[in-house]
Amino acid sequence: MALTSTLELADHGPVIPVIVLQRIADAVPLARALVAGGVRVLEVTLRTPVALACIEAIAREVPEALVGAGTLRSAADVRRAKDAGCVFGVSPGYTEAIGRACHDAGLPLLPGVATASEVMQAAADGFGFLKFFPAGAAGGVAMLKALAGPFPDIAFCPTGGIDAASAPQYLALPNVKVCGGSWLTPADAVAQGDWAAITALTKATAEHSVTINAMDIREKLTKYLEDFSKESDFPRADRPLELKNLKLVAFVQNDSTGEVLDAAQVDLEAKKE
Repeated sequence: MALTSTLELADHGPVIPVIVLQRIADAVPLARALVAGGVRVLEVTLRTPVALACIEAIAREVPEALVGAGTLRSAADVRRAKDAGCVFGVSPGYTEAIGRACHDAGLPLLPGVATASEVMQAAADGFGFLKFFPAGAAGGVAMLKALAGPFPDIAFCPTGGIDAASAPQYLALPNVKVCGGSWLTPADAVAQGDWAAITALTKATAEHSVTINAMDIREKLTKYLEDFSKESDFPRADRPLELKNLKLVAFVQNDSTGEVLDAAQVDLEAKKE
């Protein structure tokens, strides 16, 4: 699947696993385990000698996965990652050279930033979806809240120092579309080839994220309708509508199976003159 923008990655789930592979033989079964758990977007970091071969194997053998290359630091990294079959790239920081290399290669880039100045540089070069790294050390949730003020048009993928417990705090922020982390691929589970454990962990994380999102939807929907019922000017003399048992329902649905995972329903009575 070709991407036109890294922002499309957020359409496939709230978490991007950051993967470090030591053996080529682990690449395909790990990717299949993650996909089975509901995670399709995979970032394989270029931190080991076998990383490019692992990307190539996943791209060839697991077509349902969207595999990207992380830790892009040079134009040469970009070319090698693109040739290996990745569909997006991730860099720990940002330089014009990296941005230009990805543009020339037709490789959507998720560039890393840690400061307001870096956000401005990346935005000036046309990037509106940025990796906030290292999230934990660079200020975490508080820093992202602060960045939302001067950069309301910028979305983030925080990565670094995030785990299953802290991920929902990041995902609750309006300027966070998805977060990255290594907790979905524990080194011991990968070393032991315990793919079932990774699938179970992935499913649990996806379900927890859906629950958090559904709760957020319910709270926002309730407040919106409460405000609407107070401020609305209907029915009016020129619009003599009789509204009874008016309800609004929002639901969260699994795109793959069609299963409704959670729903929020709010009753609304029309304001009476």
